[in-house]
Amino acid sequence: MNLELLESFGQNYPEEADGTLDCISMALTCTFNRWGTLLAVGCNDGRIVIWDFLTRGIAKIISAHIHPVCSLSWSRDGHKLVSASTDNIVSQWDVLTGDCDQRFRFPSPILKLQYHPRDMDKVLVCPMKSAPVLLTLSDSKHVVLPVDDDSDLNVVAAFDRRGDYIYTGNAKGKILVLNTNKQDLVASFRVTTGTSNTTAIKSIEFARKGSCFLINTADRIIRVYDGREILTCGRDGEPEPIQKLQDLVNRTPWKRCCFSGDGEYIVAGSARQHALYIWEKSIGNLVKILHGTRGELLLDVAWHPVRPIIASISSGVVSIWAQNQVENWSAFAPDFKELDENVEYEERESEFDIEDEDKSEPEQTGADAAEDEEVDVTSVDPIPAFCSSDEELEDFKALLYLPIAPEVEDPEENPFGPPPDAAGQNATPDDGSTHSGPGDKKQRQPSSDGGPPKKKIRTTTIELQGVPNDEVHPLLGVKGDSKSKKKAAGRPKGSKGNLVSAVYKQHEVQGLD
Repeated sequence: MNLELLESFGQNYPEEADGTLDCISMALTCTFNRWGTLLAVGCNDGRIVIWDFLTRGIAKIISAHIHPVCSLSWSRDGHKLVSASTDNIVSQWDVLTGDCDQRFRFPSPILKLQYHPRDMDKVLVCPMKSAPVLLTLSDSKHVVLPVDDDSDLNVVAAFDRRGDYIYTGNAKGKILVLNTNKQDLVASFRVTTGTSNTTAIKSIEFARKGSCFLINTADRIIRVYDGREILTCGRDGEPEPIQKLQDLVNRTPWKRCCFSGDGEYIVAGSARQHALYIWEKSIGNLVKILHGTRGELLLDVAWHPVRPIIASISSGVVSIWAQNQVENWSAFAPDFKELDENVEYEERESEFDIEDEDKSEPEQTGADAAEDEEVDVTSVDPIPAFCSSDEELEDFKALLYLPIAPEVEDPEENPFGPPPDAAGQNATPDDGSTHSGPGDKKQRQPSSDGGPPKKKIRTTTIELQGVPNDEVHPLLGVKGDSKSKKKAAGRPKGSKGNLVSAVYKQHEVQGLD
């Protein structure tokens, strides 16, 4: 895909609906990987559906949780995915195989989680009624981040663009900037309204490019700040926002906000209806309002990292918003003309001759030189849209696409190996010794799909002092539309563990060796 050819000449925001992605079960949250090639969708029945965004088809279904998935985050190289469910479980997944690497059990519901932008070993977790927690995956240790007020634990947090700092915000409008490695306080300021009253921080989002970030507050205003100015002001600073974005007419509260891939636009989803408001960051003017189906409530919004495409979720369906692509045939050549009807063409006398007699002698300039010039067809130039400003090369170990196995209508039973009985008889235990007889229980059973035996998943319980254990996740207490009320959360009755129903089985793709 040549991203240079997708340049839209200054109009980098979507204008109309471009179809939907139906995950069969109800979608609750979605997020793109770093390149926008894969879209992970967390569903109401605990499954994670990974879409190949170029083909708009399901590439993999991971039977992740028993309860609804409430938050997702991709690792930088795209090989790992962390998810949180409403039963307070955080899991790390291998995207290629679909296996769970490890789990963490928290005492309270998880509002948000985020991979470190550069370090795949760290994950930022925001539990409900608790200070944010920085997890280290390799040794399963955690660090509770300092907060401004111990009595106010309604805290949201986010990594900055490169993960050097963590920004936290509480219900009293206080923003703290912490050093990621030492958790030291670097800068702080308070978000105030016009009457000097404080307002609660609902979310903090950073742009993929540049140093800007936005703060969504309870006073229904989206404030855009420059991160460099925040660090310059230091502790108890008074930085002024670059822009203040709001709906002055309807006083719309915002459910979810994010930047465009280039950081030039900001989209905010209404908390009242399925409506997306798009502003231009530099000027602060409202450029577009995208309206979904009337009566639906918006759950999540994600902007494609490199293209003017937005994915939004309402009523369990992912809606795609994109630009209206108009074919302009006259753009192929400056003298190309579009004809409404057939026109009789009069050819010149020498127009189709093998040798044009009327042609003037060409000057011996760069024409012959260009003919002898060697064209380099072996080296691959990095795509600038896939590289950060401090990188010159792409990540060659990155997982951009998932392999898909073809669906065979009438498969033969195990055509490339011994029959299942023989395979079971020849299997040897892990210690290298052979055992036989019905009394042997030490032998590990192979997995049901004939692959290697699945390792036991390590589960770590995270202890947080003073955190209530009886909190209910906001997703389970939200008053949704009639469709979401009828559909119960969790897996349907009769399904256990990682069993996949027949409807999902046809889409599920096993990772290739």
